[in-house]
Amino acid sequence: TLTNIKQELEYVDKGINKNEIFLLDVNNYLARTSVALTSTDVTGKAKEILNTLITGSSGESKIPNGFRGVLPADTKILTVEYEDKILKINLSNEVMDVKEDMEEKVIEAIVYNLTSIDGVDKIMLFVDGNILTKLPKTGINLPTTLDRSYGINKNYDINNLYDLTKTTVYYIGEDSGNSYYVPVTKYVNGKDSDIVKVIIKELGSSPIYQTNLMSYLNANTTLNDYELVDNSLSLNFNELLLNEIDKKNILEEVIYTISLSMDNIYNDLESVSFLVNNEEIYKVNISDIK
Repeated sequence: TLTNIKQELEYVDKGINKNEIFLLDVNNYLARTSVALTSTDVTGKAKEILNTLITGSSGESKIPNGFRGVLPADTKILTVEYEDKILKINLSNEVMDVKEDMEEKVIEAIVYNLTSIDGVDKIMLFVDGNILTKLPKTGINLPTTLDRSYGINKNYDINNLYDLTKTTVYYIGEDSGNSYYVPVTKYVNGKDSDIVKVIIKELGSSPIYQTNLMSYLNANTTLNDYELVDNSLSLNFNELLLNEIDKKNILEEVIYTISLSMDNIYNDLESVSFLVNNEEIYKVNISDIK
């Protein structure tokens, strides 16, 4: 079992379930951490998570230092309904009382946070009883049902608007000596690109995405091949995946960033095996890092 790394800033309490949550960091990235939830049912968890995201709410005390919620103060949770893996969320109109450059962050946060709940695949967002199909300030159109394909912390590394590949890559952010994981949805040219290979290439790219986001994957690491069988993914690299070749050691940060990125593209992914020249070095269960 992969040890929970101390840098994840987890809020831990015995007997209380932890749940993945995405909060704003000091650089305005939606970053992955976790909070304790007392609810065990889907709608209860959804209400707790939404309450944690609201500025000045009673749930704000759960937020780890260095992070903050993205929903405006006075946002009210009107109704929450769950059926057929879809959460219908009805919020008051204060939810859109944000600056133009934060409108998409609000949607990203709602989608990523609520789809982190087991059993939730899609979100339908209503504002004062009306389904939200367009962001009021930017005019961006929204689909009636939202899922993680909407993206998060979007970055456009493109030369033109044709033949685009979109994928979400997890990087490492740092603040005051603490580390955590930040998903970035990247748009790159190359429509038919292999998503798995794109992720490895992006994590090994130099310079990295931004100076305040990091990847510990050696830039010369090569993914030889990979295979998905029964929800188990095997990734076969060259020896530069290893931090210490003699000890056959892989950095935990490398394991996490790759595994979280792969989990984002495969539904129901259960495990990721790390091989070096066809020899298995490490296997991680996705349930252990969620």
